[in-house]
Amino acid sequence: MRRILITAALPYANGPQHFGHLAGAYLPGDCYARFERLRGNDVLYICGSDEHGVAITLSADLAKRSPKEHVDLFHAINKDFFEKLNISFDHFSRTTWPGHIATTQSIFHALKENGYIIAKTENHLYSETEKRFLADRYVVGTCPKCGFEEARGDECQRCAASYESTDLKNPRSKLTGSPLSVRPSEHLYLRFDLFKDRLKEWIEKKNWKENVVRFAMSYINDLKMRAITRDSDWGIPVPDMPGKVFYVWFDAPIGYISATQDWAQKIGKPDRWKEYWLSPDTELVQFLGKDNIPFHAVFFPAMLMGQNLPYKLPDQLPANEFFMLEGRQFSKSDGWTIDMDDFFSKYTPDLARYTIAANAPETADAEFSWKDFQMRCNAELLGKFGNFVHRVLVFAKQHCAGTVPPKHELNERDRQFLEDIRKLICEAEAAFVDFHLRKATQILMELAQLGNVYFEHRKPWKLAKNPETGKELETTLNCCIQCIKALALISFPIVPDAAQKIWNQLGYHSAIDQWAKIRDTDVPTNQKLPEPYVLFRKVEDEEITAQIEKLGKSKALHKEVVVKTEFPVADPIIEPLKTSIDFDLFQKMDLRIAQVLEATKVPKSKKLLKLLVDLGFEKRTVVSGIAQHFEPEQLIGKKVILVANLAPATIMGIESRGMVLASHSGALLELPQIQGLPAGSVVS
Repeated sequence: MRRILITAALPYANGPQHFGHLAGAYLPGDCYARFERLRGNDVLYICGSDEHGVAITLSADLAKRSPKEHVDLFHAINKDFFEKLNISFDHFSRTTWPGHIATTQSIFHALKENGYIIAKTENHLYSETEKRFLADRYVVGTCPKCGFEEARGDECQRCAASYESTDLKNPRSKLTGSPLSVRPSEHLYLRFDLFKDRLKEWIEKKNWKENVVRFAMSYINDLKMRAITRDSDWGIPVPDMPGKVFYVWFDAPIGYISATQDWAQKIGKPDRWKEYWLSPDTELVQFLGKDNIPFHAVFFPAMLMGQNLPYKLPDQLPANEFFMLEGRQFSKSDGWTIDMDDFFSKYTPDLARYTIAANAPETADAEFSWKDFQMRCNAELLGKFGNFVHRVLVFAKQHCAGTVPPKHELNERDRQFLEDIRKLICEAEAAFVDFHLRKATQILMELAQLGNVYFEHRKPWKLAKNPETGKELETTLNCCIQCIKALALISFPIVPDAAQKIWNQLGYHSAIDQWAKIRDTDVPTNQKLPEPYVLFRKVEDEEITAQIEKLGKSKALHKEVVVKTEFPVADPIIEPLKTSIDFDLFQKMDLRIAQVLEATKVPKSKKLLKLLVDLGFEKRTVVSGIAQHFEPEQLIGKKVILVANLAPATIMGIESRGMVLASHSGALLELPQIQGLPAGSVVS
């Protein structure tokens, strides 16, 4: 028996989760956990809310809540979301539970004692009115490059200039409008640069996805010291530094350890967490979206390498790409989302789980579309999978006295059918082992189709009419029932409710719990079969049309959600309209679709990306201040909207010929999605 510790990226308690999050980490992690439990392994599936950081304090301020009230709200919402979708966490913790403080400070003390922490004093913006230092997101001012008076604290949304907040002219608080002054403040930095060689040697031995290794190595090659403290009163206190808390990126991954400690305390065995985190025999598998690769493949492993205790480093990092909705990123602010209350009032969790698994973004970005959802439900789950199960069990009920018939002499077709079933079970097992969830769903449907073809070929309705073919009929139905057993087995990690119902319809009263035993043991002859029933319903065209029509109706959708859930959501940050311009001036702007060919980070800048874009008629270099929202790899191949006739500007020594358009609300930033038209197309 193997000991397997599975984690899923801690969801940020600053808003509700959606299917995009589910596809990246939580459903793949859940399917793998369920599969490994079936194989009899010691599995612990851990997760919890990530509850610190400036984004939470800003959202809480805007919503007129305390940070604690804010995270309590979304911790409850997200925990309920996971429960509705049957995500089988062994424990769902949070980073505001008291034990997380001690664990975070312990990790910090070891790093400091081992020489990996240094202190530096730098100037930061301070509000006399609010009596606190303000992070970039709380600051507005006049852009030092173009003079735009409403520039954000780290970049100008008018000219795309990137700068430090202390470079702003007339800086002021975003919340109160009060002027800010510059004061020195001491902060602690973690010397990640000292871990370069150890990280490279460690990662080079890993058989991870190529994109994960490449992504991680690009970070390691450019590792520098990184600040781990902030001036704030919301977060994990830094020992002996009043008014300082740890950066959220530092304390969040430690949440995996403290969540395991929380679980151990709750089961009455407070030291049991050590079996998972301090034993080399443990296999650590961490599920995450690709935007979290640097923290799980570089920063957190380095933090653990700097400890005196032998903390377990990840063995597998099955990072997934992004999962979108109808070709666009999920966005609650503009209504491009799915009303979860409405969804679960109409559809079962299994329908969502299967559709997302069938489109899992394992090697490339994927999407949820309502038409695809309808097809998966009707053609696959209902028509292919559920229909086979139901027709066989109804036939057995009618012609075999409601019991499993015996298996008599097998012909070549019977033997081949049973052998194909066994092969597909083995293929499904390999798919789950290798985190190929999409492949597992394909095998599931292949097995259902195999059963349907066999049933049609053997024509049991004809065999039932001839008394001389009674044994052949019983053999046919027995073979079909063994196929149904296999369907229940391999579908359980993906659609656990439906799988258990199938298992019960085969006459079992136990849970599906032993992969090898179920694989190798036939459903017993003469086992009584209960009354069969339909597992899935048809999803009608009218339902899908109604769901598609809801997309984009943001304000109405927002109000409905707030009323239904009784959980108010912070309003988006609405900036005032700019000065009016006439149509002739607008017509002078040449907006074009450009395809990103290359994307790299600008040295010595945390906010700028250097893009090589194709306009159809020429290629250009553009500098864009979006590095804190997108990794370079995410943009390659994407199409963006470019202000193509903007006068060239030199930014950080690079000539930039154009500006990439983006939309922002507070800390959120999105690029417009126009992917169908060719590069060079005019936007008007």
